[in-house]
This record gives sequence, structure tokens and C-alpha cells, in this order.
Amino acid sequence: MQKGQAIAQLNAVKRIDENSYTVISQSGNGEYQVIANELGWLCSCADHIYRGQKCKHIYAVEFSQTVRKAVEIRKIEPVVIADSCIFCKSSDIVRDGIRHNKQGDIQKFNCKACSRYFTINVGFEKMKHNPQAVTTAMQLYFSGESLRNTMKSLRLIGVEVSHQTVWNWIEKYCKLMQEYVEKIIPQVSGTWRTDEIYLKVKGDTKYLYAIMDDETRFWIAQQVANSKYTEDVRPLFREAKELAGKKPLNLITDGAHNFSVACRKEYWMRKGPKTKHIRHVRLSGDTNNNKMERLNGEIRDREKVMRGLKIEDTPILKGYQLYHNYIRAHEGLNGKTPAEACGIIVEGSNKMQVARRILTGQRIRRRLDRARRRYADILSSTASQQCLTRASFLCAG
Repeated sequence: MQKGQAIAQLNAVKRIDENSYTVISQSGNGEYQVIANELGWLCSCADHIYRGQKCKHIYAVEFSQTVRKAVEIRKIEPVVIADSCIFCKSSDIVRDGIRHNKQGDIQKFNCKACSRYFTINVGFEKMKHNPQAVTTAMQLYFSGESLRNTMKSLRLIGVEVSHQTVWNWIEKYCKLMQEYVEKIIPQVSGTWRTDEIYLKVKGDTKYLYAIMDDETRFWIAQQVANSKYTEDVRPLFREAKELAGKKPLNLITDGAHNFSVACRKEYWMRKGPKTKHIRHVRLSGDTNNNKMERLNGEIRDREKVMRGLKIEDTPILKGYQLYHNYIRAHEGLNGKTPAEACGIIVEGSNKMQVARRILTGQRIRRRLDRARRRYADILSSTASQQCLTRASFLCAG
């Protein structure tokens, strides 16, 4: 059992479907087929065939299934509004009235311990327009509309904004959402795909490198580069490994030499199985990269409307990555989003509500941090004043 757990921890178990798995041997020189039938698990290794005992490869599959079920469902839900005072951390709080403003009704709380009032705004503080307008604008823009067409569509629902305001929303909130989702580890498969697509940035040709999971279509990482065949893509591979929490068992790329170099540097280790690099793919034949080309087509459709990007460090690429992973449903995933295929559940029929939930969490955390700092400053200044008063009393005496 311990050997099976060690094999699973090395990411040597590849899931084909619910009843079929491929397990790479500990030496890394071969692999075994583990399948399930009405009699239980069967393995193609000699230990299981001749002895009829449950081998380490079957233990590895069972351990992998246990881990998969443990992380199968994770939900993005609204943050708990208030369970303790933001000033003194006391749980002795009561609701005390409602504050009315343009964003709606906001609950007021009274702390019995420190006798202070506080509120937590679960919307977008100091925003003229409501959260629905902001998230609707982002939905329209990343669906393919231009800034001015998005502005015209918002006017139909009574929201008067300029195209610059729409851009400011996208730039501001894409950054906040990216900071949040980077903390979520997706449960991707052991086969990844990577490719590049050329873009125009201020009229200059740039290349966008992307890594995507083969099974869930989850866009893991991206990198903007100046060249195609000579660019160092090791930062891209390293970022993907950190975000996914593991390295792939198989990596499918085209024949570019920089992919091969980065794979050896980042995904090959002295101990444990090495990542199998599949190169020279083509549209026809037994191995292709059609799934990755489909992602490139999505990016091209978005970039074509804009007639190129204006700056290299644009929030549009990160924003579209969020849209692709958490909001856009895919027919190849039976109507699910890549995040849902990875076990990340966004509750609600409107997937753009994830933006409001993510931003609510970010803003609540920032407001709590500011309140804690203010309370610490008050305590510090009070203690300093007491010390000065005591010193003056002693000097006078």
C-alpha cells in the first residue's frame, strides 16, 4: 500500500475514463493498464497476473481516486458577511438597522463588546453604477463586442457610461479577479497541450504562448514573447507547474525546439517518471493539436475585433483567460465550463455572477485589513498617550 501511495504522489497515474487507468512503473521504463470490471480491479503487471494479489499499481489507482473525490467539488460562494466585529474580533454582535443607498440596503451591525457600529458593503464600494452593470459590461466585451458596442448595449438597460468607463472597469476588475483565482488549484489531468499564436501589439508582431489541459480544456498559463522559435518558454512551463501543483505526464506541442528545451529543463527529474514530450503534431493522423488550435481561434476572434492590442501588458489577455475558464461553456465538455470540469463549481445560472462573488471576497478582505490597521493604530496611540501622561505625572512629582 505504501508503494502504491508513493506512485500516486509522483503523478504516475493517468486516468483514461472511470474504469481505465494507465500507471507508469516506478523505474519509468514501462506502464501498466489497470481496468475495472464486475470482479474488481485488474492489472497487466506480472505480480497481479501470476499471484492474483492486489498489486501496488491498483493501490495507486485507489489512492488517486480517493484524492480525486476529496477535491471533486469546490464552490465559489458569497463570502460570509459578518461573524465577528471587524475592530475587536468579538462574536457578540447584533444587527442594528439598515443603511439605504444607491446600491441597495446594507445591514448595520453593533458590537456589544466595544460599542462600535460597522457595515460591510458586499457590492462595489464608491461605485456610481451597480455591480450588475459592471459584470454585464464584462460579459459583453469578452463575448466579442467592442468597447463602443458595449457602451451602446448598456444604454438599452438604462446605464449611461462612456467607452472609457467600460475599459476602466475591465482593467480594474480583471486584476482583482486574477489575484483571487490564482489561489484556486484546478484538478487538471496528466496531459497538457501548448502552442503559440501571433498577435499585433502597437503594430509589432508578438507571440502569445499558452498551456491548456487536454481533458478539461482549462487554460493554465500564458506568456507574451517577442519571437517564435528562440523564445525561452521555461517561465511559462514553471508557472503552469506552480498553478496546477504538479507537472504533466504528457506534453503535446508542435516541432518548435524551444518547447523541447523547456520540457527537459522544467519537467524532467532524476527520480520519478519523466514527462513524455509528443512533438511534430499535425492536423491529420493519430496525434494532433486540434484542441489547442480551437483555443487559438477564440483568441483570434477576440483580437480581430480590436484590430490588435495597444499595450503588451494588457488586461485583456488575462481577462479572456478568466472568461474562457470560468464563464464560457464548451460543447466538448457537455455544456460545462473548464472550471466545472476541474471540480470548481460556480453556483447560479448566470456564470458572470462569479465576478461579483470574486470581487466581493477581495473587497471584504481589503476592508477588514484596513479596519484592523486603524484599530491597531488607535490602540498604539492610546497606549502612547497613557505613557506620556504617566511620565509627566512622575516628573511633576
